[in-house]
Amino acid sequence: MAAGPATEQKSASGRSGGPGRGPSRPGTRSPRMPGPRVLLTGFAVLALVAGGIWALYGSSWFRVERVSTSGTKVLTRGEVERVAAVPVGAPLVSVDTDAIEARLREELPRIATVDVVRSWPHGIGLKVTERQPVLFLEKGGKFIEVDSEGVRFATVPTPPRGVPRLVLDAAASPSLRRFGPDRLLGAAVGVTGELPEKIAQDVRVVRITSFDSITLELDKDRTVFWGSGEDGAVKARVLTALMKATPKAGHFDVSAPTAPASSRS
Repeated sequence: MAAGPATEQKSASGRSGGPGRGPSRPGTRSPRMPGPRVLLTGFAVLALVAGGIWALYGSSWFRVERVSTSGTKVLTRGEVERVAAVPVGAPLVSVDTDAIEARLREELPRIATVDVVRSWPHGIGLKVTERQPVLFLEKGGKFIEVDSEGVRFATVPTPPRGVPRLVLDAAASPSLRRFGPDRLLGAAVGVTGELPEKIAQDVRVVRITSFDSITLELDKDRTVFWGSGEDGAVKARVLTALMKATPKAGHFDVSAPTAPASSRS
C-alpha cells in the first residue's frame, strides 16, 4: 500500500519533465536573437536609405542648376521660363512639376500642352506645344486667334498669316439665341477641319449667318455654301469632286451633298 503515493509522485514527475520545468510541447523552440550577419545587413540597408535621402535632399549633387525650354514658336523662352518659376537651387526631386505645368497653362493660354521633366542630375526641361490658329475674329481693331478646339487663346495686333477670318453674322438669327456663339464658333472650326488641304489654303473668310448657313469665301471670288456643320466629311469629298468637274464655276453648293450644284456666279 505504501507504493501508491510513490507511484503517483513518479508519474507526476514524469509528466512535468522533471522538477522546476513546465510541460514540454512538441515542435516548439526557444526564440533566438538575430545573428551578427543579419544585424550587419539591416544596418547596411538603413545606411543606404539614409544616404540616398541625404544625397537627394541634403547634398549639392542633385540640385536644379539649369532650365531648358523647347517647342516655342510665338512665345519666347524667357516668357515661358519666367512663368514657370522653376526654383533654381532646390533639390531636383522636390520640384513640383505638376504645379509648374498648371501655372504655365493658366498664365499662357497659347500653350496647348507642356511636359515638365527632370533631367538628372541638374536640369528641368520644359517641352512646349503651342496652339495653332485655324480661324481669327476681328474685334476693336484687334485679332482674336481661335484654335482647332474652338479655344480663343490670344489677341494679337495683326491677323495671323494664312488663317481665314471668321465672320459671325448671326446677331439677328434665332440660331444665336438657341445655340449660342460658342457652338456657332465650334461649327465653323469643324468645317475648317474637314476641308482638304488644297481647298483649305484658298479659304479667306468663313461666314456664319445661322447654324444651318455657313458660307466659305475663297480666293478668285469663289464661294461655297456649306449649310450646316453636319456631314462635313461627305461634303468635303463632294466639294472636291464638284470643283474638279466644274473648274470655272464661281459658286458651289454642297449644303445637300446628295444634290450638289455649281454655277458661274
